[in-house]
Amino acid sequence: MTSRVMMISPAISAALREARFDAGCPLDATGAARARSAAGSLPAAQRVLVSSTPRCRETASALGFDGAVETAPAGLDVGGWRGRTLADVSADAPDAVALWLADPTAAPHGGESVHQLCERVAAWLDEAAGFSGRTVAVVEPEVVRAAAVRALGAPESAFWRIDVPPLTATEFSGRAGRWNATFGRPLGPAAGGDQGSTH
Repeated sequence: MTSRVMMISPAISAALREARFDAGCPLDATGAARARSAAGSLPAAQRVLVSSTPRCRETASALGFDGAVETAPAGLDVGGWRGRTLADVSADAPDAVALWLADPTAAPHGGESVHQLCERVAAWLDEAAGFSGRTVAVVEPEVVRAAAVRALGAPESAFWRIDVPPLTATEFSGRAGRWNATFGRPLGPAAGGDQGSTH
């Protein structure tokens, strides 16, 4: 049995534009409009999961997934940095930020480390290997990064080197826990629907 998990990153929001650690920021008008224009461009799914943040829920709704009731993995818990911009935190605590970016086990913000996130997402991905058909999950970009690290067997130090643009689809397809990945397909009318076995 081959399982397919398509992870969709949320559309653009003010927090993403400002490089601000998310604190429940909704989509902005541009992001919402782009997500609505992408509705209908995705292949059919047997399961739809959505992370609990407003921008993920609003992206899912704009894409036509209003009926989604299952919860996807949550994003990285950044503790005391929540709601602050990376620039502000870097100015106040440059050593802490440098440590956080260099050491996947570090959590100077008092929240969750990259290692802990990768472990959590890996456990979910292992569970997803048992799903039949395609699962669509609207999740925070860091969840996509964590899934990519684990699925490809990459070191956790590669986490920050994976770019996940807004409103893109990354699909993992696998059998018995061995995954292949298709990265960063933009969503929208031009993207079409199911474009073959890897999409």
